[in-house]
This record gives sequence, C-alpha cells and structure tokens, in this order.
Amino acid sequence: MVELAKIAGYLHDIGNCVNRVDHAHSGAIISYNILKEMGMDANERTEIMMAIGNHDEKTGTAVSEISAALILADKSDVHRDRVRQKSMATFDIHDRVNYAVTKAELNLNSQKRVITLNLTIDTAICPVLDYFEIFMERTMMSKYAAKFLNIWFELIINDTRLL
Repeated sequence: MVELAKIAGYLHDIGNCVNRVDHAHSGAIISYNILKEMGMDANERTEIMMAIGNHDEKTGTAVSEISAALILADKSDVHRDRVRQKSMATFDIHDRVNYAVTKAELNLNSQKRVITLNLTIDTAICPVLDYFEIFMERTMMSKYAAKFLNIWFELIINDTRLL
C-alpha cells in the first residue's frame, strides 16, 4: 500500500500535460494506461487511478487509504520553493502565498493519531487571510482525508493552532 501511494504521489499531476482543468481525471486515465503498459496488476493500477482521479479539491474526495494519503501530501505542498518566477512584481495570489510560506512541515503523530500541517507565513509578503482565500478548500479536503484515515488534522500557522 505504501508503494502504491508513492507511485500515486509521483504520477498525480501528470494530467497537467493535457490541461490544468480536470487534470486529476485525465491524469488518472493516463496513469492507468502507463501502468498497464508496464505490466502492473489491474487491482493495483486501479487503486492508483482512483487516488489520482480524486485528489483535486473541486471534484475529488478520499475514497481509499491511498487517496487520503495523496490528498494530505498534495494539499500540504505550499512553500516558497514552488514559485518559479522570482520577481514579486509579477506574482499572482498563488505565487504570493507560496512565496510567503518560509516553513512548511507535515508531521504525523501516530500514537495520538494527529497529522499537523505547521506553516510559517511571512505576513510582510502576504497576510494569513490570503492563504485561506486560496487554500480553504484544500484545508477542508485535508481535514476530511484525515478523517477517512481515522486521524485528526490540525493546522498551525505562525504558532497559532487553527484546527
């Protein structure tokens, strides 16, 4: 299961080569076909396809342990290293929020059954409210993915526990 989750994580955004819109669905189909051509077992490639097809916050939800793990990993991926354009004058809100995140850690406490996304946001670059403007759906999706795994999701921003 861990290996399948790793493969899903590796392939989950492959649909962006078609279009950002519905990339989860096209990525699921592309991944399924690639894995089939490579000779992967049908049940395993179907698990990966389901996880990839359900990782987008507009159309997906946790449908398996693999999809829940993929959602938690994908939706916690916020950090200044994601910003390709380094000129702040050209930043849109996504660039600004990602650039403002100077620390992002996703930690699992398996004994307490809590997964924590701990962020440090430079509020001189972007107010915390801007983070929620673009990440509220992702945060809620993470919360429900954690619930699927029977664990608690919490978010800490600038040392303030929010969930």
